Amino acid sequence: MFENLSERLERSFKILKGEGKITEINISETLKDVRRALLDADVSYKVAKEFCDNVKKKALGQNVLTAVKPQQMMVKIVHDELVEFMGSEEAGLNLKGSPAVVLIAGLNGSGKTTFSGKLALWLKKKGNKVLLAACDTFRPAAIEQLKTLAEGVGVPVFSIEGETDPVKVARAAIAQGRSEGYGVVIVDTAGRLAVDQELMDEIRAMHKACEPSETLFVVDAMTGQDAVLSATAFNEAIDYDGIVLTKLDGDTRGGAALSVKAVSGKPVKFVSTGEKMEAIDIFHPSRIADRILGMGDVVSLVERAQEQYDEKQARELKKKVAKGKFNFNDFYDQIQQVRKMGDIKDLAAMIPGMGKAVKDVDIDNDKAFKGTEAIIRSMTPYEREHPECLNGSRRRRIATGSGTSIADVNRLIKQFEGSQKMMKMAMDGSLQKRLQGMR
Repeated sequence: MFENLSERLERSFKILKGEGKITEINISETLKDVRRALLDADVSYKVAKEFCDNVKKKALGQNVLTAVKPQQMMVKIVHDELVEFMGSEEAGLNLKGSPAVVLIAGLNGSGKTTFSGKLALWLKKKGNKVLLAACDTFRPAAIEQLKTLAEGVGVPVFSIEGETDPVKVARAAIAQGRSEGYGVVIVDTAGRLAVDQELMDEIRAMHKACEPSETLFVVDAMTGQDAVLSATAFNEAIDYDGIVLTKLDGDTRGGAALSVKAVSGKPVKFVSTGEKMEAIDIFHPSRIADRILGMGDVVSLVERAQEQYDEKQARELKKKVAKGKFNFNDFYDQIQQVRKMGDIKDLAAMIPGMGKAVKDVDIDNDKAFKGTEAIIRSMTPYEREHPECLNGSRRRRIATGSGTSIADVNRLIKQFEGSQKMMKMAMDGSLQKRLQGMR
């Protein structure tokens, strides 16, 4: 995400390379390029101009330290202004009431039904008892879609077969949520292909009936300024609490993420970065600014890893490693945890300096692990438990069964043995000693 904008800004800052200090002359040329970069990223002209005016004002008022180059100072100022434009700090959910009602609104195709399922899983992981209310009675198969998503995340769905009035469904869902002790009721509403009077009247009626503690407007980040315009129109209708940007992983420009807060006045609360139900993150303006400027996002990377971290499983794995019993079943489990963290390319881009390196690399998550998983699944339970028994004939059989070559099987076993050694060294402290000896 933000690949095009990141490249353009990087080129803009190079204009100041070699300059002794920031002056009105050299900063004007830099900001002219920054403004073009923002416009190309589908940021509105008004927002781009205001952004550059603010940066210029702050840059000319700075005393550049001897140890800091003008180019570095400019990156810092632009970073801080990006954070300011996107909302300064992350905005949390306001969950009040018994149950707390979260109303989800948006146009058709924005991803609101999928987001409803993702939010249900996110809240469930935090210990909330969640009920989904299927109130999209306008779109064919919307209720079935929500039920399918809900089944995948283990959350129940309330619906009334044959009922076409979404307000009646919402009220009944909230009543059931209250009587059955649900902490949160997520109300998925109907959308339209475009903002029209019928949609506005319906969403106002839903908002009035539900009295939600939190109303979220879902927009497709890839639609750029159209997303910003629809966000503004909906805000005038129901004065919602926050915005959700979906399909952010497919948005290489970033115009919606940069503009929507400045134009609508409402904070972005969540971003969705993939099709998997775990692919939902709180919107952190400072982390997004870091990624735009090529600084990575290590904090988010660690948080994603922690979400897949099972303390009990980790303790058991630690014992197995200490006893030298780490096997292919454990290796397979580790692969599945990495897969759940999200798109590999997106994860790599969170590491400082890696975003540019993987920009033009086509990485397919399924293909990246498909061969490895096929080889492990072609092993017998005994072979997975006892890797040391994998002789030549067994390897040939595994290669045939997995549709791979003997060389592929040998390569995986070598990688596995390397992982065994590294984990054992980490356990007994010899890895740390070796690393210290290399310094």
